[in-house]
Amino acid sequence: MMQLKKTVFITGALSVGTFSAFYFAVPVLFPVTYYPLSDKVGVQTEMASTTLALPKIIVTHIQTPEPLKAVYMSACYASAPSLRAKLVHLIETTELNAVMIDVKDYSGTIAYRSVVPKLVQEKVAGCRVADMQAFVATLHEKGIYVIARVTVFQDPLYTHAHPELAVKRKSDGGIWKDRKGLSFIDVSAKPYWEYVSALAQDAYAIGFDEINFDYIRFPSDGNMKDIAYPWTATTTKSVALEKFFAYLEEEVKPSGAVISADLFGMTTTNTDDLNIGQVLEPALRHFDYVAPMVYPSHYPPNFNGWANPNEHVYGVIKYSMDKAVARAKVASTTPLKLRPWLQDFDYGGDYGAVEVRAQIQATYDSGLTSWMLWDPNNRYTPAALLK
Repeated sequence: MMQLKKTVFITGALSVGTFSAFYFAVPVLFPVTYYPLSDKVGVQTEMASTTLALPKIIVTHIQTPEPLKAVYMSACYASAPSLRAKLVHLIETTELNAVMIDVKDYSGTIAYRSVVPKLVQEKVAGCRVADMQAFVATLHEKGIYVIARVTVFQDPLYTHAHPELAVKRKSDGGIWKDRKGLSFIDVSAKPYWEYVSALAQDAYAIGFDEINFDYIRFPSDGNMKDIAYPWTATTTKSVALEKFFAYLEEEVKPSGAVISADLFGMTTTNTDDLNIGQVLEPALRHFDYVAPMVYPSHYPPNFNGWANPNEHVYGVIKYSMDKAVARAKVASTTPLKLRPWLQDFDYGGDYGAVEVRAQIQATYDSGLTSWMLWDPNNRYTPAALLK
């Protein structure tokens, strides 16, 4: 049974105060008519000519479900009501109970119009969801837990606006780009941390229950021989990244938001930082949940002796998450902080109901309860999900 957190915000010009309570089973205490944030609704009474603005959207927060079973939804998909309705229907009719929606994607575009000055974007490169706040409220009415995905250090828009914070080319001091032509912010650029924190807190304020941080790492591909980190300088990558993790814990968690982190899948089996700064234990220390991206297609040939890991989807997940669970126990934290990203997209092989369900079963057999499915095209396999 879903339980709503006690913090409730009402947006609108009518001053009704802030109230709190615990709600069970239903996400909103009163029936509410939702209006776009830009609309002004007036009520004329017979007794007076005073015009009052009606309350617009009640912001509620659902407690994190246990177990959590989520799918990813891109901002572009969420911006099209006819498309997102299909995915919402899938959640309502299967064992799924949560959705992760892009709030800032690889382009750096914030997927909704914020009123926070620091977050206002005049020019964007990606998709925007015109009714994001109302959409989140509607999902809550259906008992669906909603996670905001924030792509962090990969941010071409911000590096264009603030080149002084960017990862640079060692050769000439220009902005470094990866193989896809995308630029990154230097992990240790603290002015950018404030921007990320402001976005996370704003996303929580408009209704998102949890903030998920992706691309929390140093670059991994491109011309790595011609790369420089002016802000990080001689600080080791793992230390620099943990400082950022600690900052998020200190600045974002007091808002009430649940915070989670996405990590490369091999952080479960490697004890080094993979040359990107990511180590499993620091993430477990600072985040409420950690999501290793253990997609079998992303493992190299002969990983754990498998010539083609795509042919051993159960084995890849079981082996990887067994390692993660063992490390979580040594780190004196609950393994239930771990909820892997599983593959539901065709890359390196055909992924259908058998392959997806095998990954889910491997997660359970590792002693874990929660998982999330990833498909960048938002097309999931209904037959892999329990009704």
